[in-house]
Amino acid sequence: MIEAEGLGRTFKVRGSLVHAVRDLSFTVEAGEFVGCLGPNGAGKSTTIKMLTGILAPTTGRLRVAGFDPTRRRTALARRIGVVFGQRTTLWWDLPLKDSFELVRLLYKVDRVTFRRRLDELCEVLDLSHFLRTPVRQLSLGQRMRGEVAAALLHDPPLLILDEPTIGLDVVSKAGVRDFLGALNAERGTTVLLTTHDLGDVERLCRRVVLIDHGRLAFDGTVTQLRALVPGEVTIEDAVARLYLSSRPDPRTRHPRPAPDPPSVTA
Repeated sequence: MIEAEGLGRTFKVRGSLVHAVRDLSFTVEAGEFVGCLGPNGAGKSTTIKMLTGILAPTTGRLRVAGFDPTRRRTALARRIGVVFGQRTTLWWDLPLKDSFELVRLLYKVDRVTFRRRLDELCEVLDLSHFLRTPVRQLSLGQRMRGEVAAALLHDPPLLILDEPTIGLDVVSKAGVRDFLGALNAERGTTVLLTTHDLGDVERLCRRVVLIDHGRLAFDGTVTQLRALVPGEVTIEDAVARLYLSSRPDPRTRHPRPAPDPPSVTA
């Protein structure tokens, strides 16, 4: 579903070249639920933007759902759903149902399929009682459920989520987690989740990819991640240890390259 090989992205900032992502290689198979972790500035968002065609890679090869994201962005959009937790894709002043209708038109979903799919999403995400409410009047939890529904109305085989539970209360967060778990288990939808909430990872992800300084720092299961640190540790402890081990040397202007990812066996 996702094939990234030697992926790199550089930016020019005040005349200097910044390597946001460098030599990043990983794959995601159909039906997987993969968590993508990394500290702020690690290159996660840049990677997501390349996967969705928003940014073109500077180096490397990338295929998502069978397409080159930058060359076939429109075709790719019909095969993926994307949710950015800190940005809305809904129309702020329109009722939620009107936003969904606009999504239908954008993706050219026929009315019968749209109605069936919307009914399913309304039931599992509990949307029915605020469909006529303007998006600006929704609570954060309601809006996030609406964002997830909008990303799935065209029934994509791949769902990419960037911090989908950020700022949600415990009840809303549990509802979104339960839905995503069922979506992957029952419909076989492939999910790539970037998050700082390690509770999301422990409850949902069978595999973890950790990016630091734009490089792959780890690729394996949650159990294998914990095993990198001796003793009984939480996933937070293991991730923090990996972050600390790859911190840049303060005496240099550029970060040290991250070490090769630990060798693990699935």
